[in-house]
Formats: sequence, structure tokens, C-alpha cells
Amino acid sequence: QVQLEESGGGLVQAGGSLRLSCAASGSGFTVNTMGWYRQAPGKQRELVALIRSGGSTNYADSVRGRFTISRDSAQNTVYLQMNSLKPEDTAVYYCKLNYWSGYKFSDYWGQGTQVTVSS
Repeated sequence: QVQLEESGGGLVQAGGSLRLSCAASGSGFTVNTMGWYRQAPGKQRELVALIRSGGSTNYADSVRGRFTISRDSAQNTVYLQMNSLKPEDTAVYYCKLNYWSGYKFSDYWGQGTQVTVSS
């Protein structure tokens, strides 16, 4: 019943910017948190940024000050503005939704979008 549609990945030079979008659709759910995670080859998936229903945010130390997470609550959409990109930001970026279905909290992952930063 829940779907996530991600967009905005691509190839960019170091120092450039990209904006990722993730839209949640479906019925019977209430958003608790939405976040972005990333996984580089040979590494574990890690949290990049997260925004809660109340608006508070968390960022990984490696992106704080460069990335900004925001949301459009009416559209159940979350954005990740990525500035001053570095080659080490290269990874597949995944959107994760944590939602309340009326009787439990559940997670749902997007399919991922590739971000490649060239030096």
C-alpha cells in the first residue's frame, strides 16, 4: 500500500550540487520519519539525514553543513539538497520511510538512486 518514488541522482563534479526527492504515496499510513541513507561499494549502509514528523532533523557528521533535508508534509515528500559534493559522497542513496499503519510502525525503503561525484 506504500510506495516511494525517488529521483534526482546523477553525475556531478566535486564542489557541485544535487537535489534528491522522495515521494511517499499510498493509503492507510501516517509518516513518522523520512530519511536518506547511502551505501558505497564495499561499505555498510549509513544514515545521511533524517527528518521527523515534528520537523527535527539529524545529520551524519560527514555531511553536516553541506547537506540539508527538508520536507513537504502535504505531499509526503522529502528532499535532500546536497552542496559542496565530494568524491567520497559517491554512493547509492536510499530513501527510508518509517510510518504508522494504525497498529504498528514499519519501515519502507526506496529502490535507491546513484550519486556519483567525480574529482
